[in-house]
Amino acid sequence: MPQIAVCKGCGYVIYEGVELKSADEIIQMVGGRCPKCGKKLTFNIEDVEISS
Repeated sequence: MPQIAVCKGCGYVIYEGVELKSADEIIQMVGGRCPKCGKKLTFNIEDVEISS
């Protein structure tokens, strides 16, 4: 099952892959901002959703 990271602002899929990456790693990969809407990306554990 892949890991998916989505921008909370616009819903853009920032990362999708089977290799697990930390939130900090994903944020760094895109320069700290959503490539689609430009929203500053942060990690908040309360926004994490796990589904199967």
